[in-house]
Amino acid sequence: MEANNKVAVVTGGCSGLGNATVKVLLKANVKVAIFDLNEQQGAAVVDEFGADNVMFAKVDVSSAESVSCAMDAVIEKFGALHICVNCAGIAPAKRLLSREGEAMPLDNFKKVVDVNLVGSFNVARLAAEKMAKNEPFGEAQERGIIVNTSSVAGFEGQVGQCGYSASKGGILGINLPMARDLAPWGIRVNAIAPGIMGTPMLLGMPENIQEALVKDIQFPKRLGQPEEFGRLVLHMVENSYLNGETVRLDGAIRLQPK
Repeated sequence: MEANNKVAVVTGGCSGLGNATVKVLLKANVKVAIFDLNEQQGAAVVDEFGADNVMFAKVDVSSAESVSCAMDAVIEKFGALHICVNCAGIAPAKRLLSREGEAMPLDNFKKVVDVNLVGSFNVARLAAEKMAKNEPFGEAQERGIIVNTSSVAGFEGQVGQCGYSASKGGILGINLPMARDLAPWGIRVNAIAPGIMGTPMLLGMPENIQEALVKDIQFPKRLGQPEEFGRLVLHMVENSYLNGETVRLDGAIRLQPK
C-alpha cells in the first residue's frame, strides 16, 4: 500500500526500534500514534513532530481495556488505522536454574511472555478490528498491515533466554495463521526478526559483551541500525505481495549458546 497519508500505531515507540520506526513513518507522511508507558518521552516526541502528525497514549499492551481505549482515541483523532507495528517488549535474562540450583520464579517467565507475545497479539487483534472497517484501497484492495517484532533469539535462544525466546518464538508461530485469518479482510501480517541492533537496551550492556556479539555477525560487521528496522517496516507496508513472512534482519548472525 502507499504509505502517504496513512495512519499507524507503533507500540514501544518512545525508544529503540519503535522510535526509529516512528521517525521513518513520519518522514513518509504517515500519521503516527505511539503506544508506550513512558509519558515524558512520549510528550517529547509529540513536541518534536507536532500534534497534527503524532499522538501519544500511555498503554499497557497486555491489557485489553488499555489498548481498546487507545485504539478508540486513534480513530477519534486521525479517523482511521492502516498500519500497526508491535515493537513493545522486554528482554530480561534469567537461567532456568540459578548457580545455587534454585528454579527461576514462574512469574519471571509469565511476565516476558505476557508483554512480548500476549501484548503483541492483543494489539494486533484490536488493530485488525479497526482496519476491517476501512474501505479497500489501492490495486491490491488492502485494508491494512500488521508488523510484529520477533528476534533471532526466537530461532536460536541463548543461555538465560527461556522466557524471551519463548515469547519471540511465539511471534514466529502466530505469523502465518494470523495472516491467513486476516486475508479475507485484506489485511496483511508480517514479522521482523532483528539481530544485534544498536538500541539503548543493547548499548547499555558492558563493552566486552557488545564486542563479543559483533564478533559473530558475518557482514556487515557492526551493530544493526534501528533506522534499518524502520526502513524494513516501511518496505513491508509498501510491498503488497509480502504477506505471512518473517524476515531476519541480522547480518547473517547465528547466535551461539552465550
